[in-house]
Amino acid sequence: MRLSCPARSRPDTRKGGRVISLTSLVLAASLALVAACGQAGDETPPQKDDLVVARVMDQSVWASDVKREAVAQGLVTETEPLDVRSELFRRVLDEVIDQKLLAIEAQRRGLDKSEAAQRRLEAVRERILSDMLVEAVVAGAVSDQAIQRLYEEQQRRAQTSEELRVRLILSQTREQAEAVLAILAQGAAFEAVAAQRSMDPATRYSGGDLGYSTLDVLPDDYAAALRGQPSGKVIGPVEAANGWAVLRIEDRRLETPPTLEQARPLIVRYLTYEGVRQLLEQLRGKAKVDVFLNPAQQSGDAVPPAPATPPSVSAPADGAKA
Repeated sequence: MRLSCPARSRPDTRKGGRVISLTSLVLAASLALVAACGQAGDETPPQKDDLVVARVMDQSVWASDVKREAVAQGLVTETEPLDVRSELFRRVLDEVIDQKLLAIEAQRRGLDKSEAAQRRLEAVRERILSDMLVEAVVAGAVSDQAIQRLYEEQQRRAQTSEELRVRLILSQTREQAEAVLAILAQGAAFEAVAAQRSMDPATRYSGGDLGYSTLDVLPDDYAAALRGQPSGKVIGPVEAANGWAVLRIEDRRLETPPTLEQARPLIVRYLTYEGVRQLLEQLRGKAKVDVFLNPAQQSGDAVPPAPATPPSVSAPADGAKA
């Protein structure tokens, strides 16, 4: 799992026809400096069946290094394969090589010896370790069993709603809508009249079909007019924000609850944030943390701040779609 800040615009540099993010290069160079300390020439594969795909000044570049960089850039996900023969792999490999070259040159110039560099390298090290801890905690919290358990709990608590399939003929004026009602009263097919007279481009050529939906997602004016009406009933004219509507309830059915696979992304997100929240709550409960925001606090007048909490995600609401 990677916790990342919102994307911001940043300058780019071009080399060999590819775009390289300066911010990414600086951060990756710092990471390479951390990894390079005392590890040159280490040929132990970082992962099972890993491959050396390049060497830069006797430092190996592994396929997993390229995959990790591609994941960091959002080009692939953790679970997506990245074929070493693909154009994407070669492009990211070139960037990793550039990052290593920058890190090696920074060391040659002694930039890693300064106090500022040491503090930044330590910050990168702390970020890596915190991410690894979060990954370990999340791996335990987000399991197939936990996902299945929360899904079944939500299914038990959910209140199944009714869905209506509605057709619409939208007119510009009330008089036009009343003329539509008169034509329908003579036995004309609703779908044919919609194709001829409706001014709604999204549904006109599908016979005015709005599909299945619950009343809460329909426009308020439509929902108020449809509530409690039987199937087959033609309702209108109904004044709405975009004109005058004639509606017909085509069908009613119970709302189909989401499948486990449809609900999985939301459940995984909830379990992830809940796991991180509980971990930080435990750590802050054990640790002594002093925050100094102004000189007065540093002189002894500090008021202990309330513990910060990570971003939170609410469990799926009762009856809500995941």
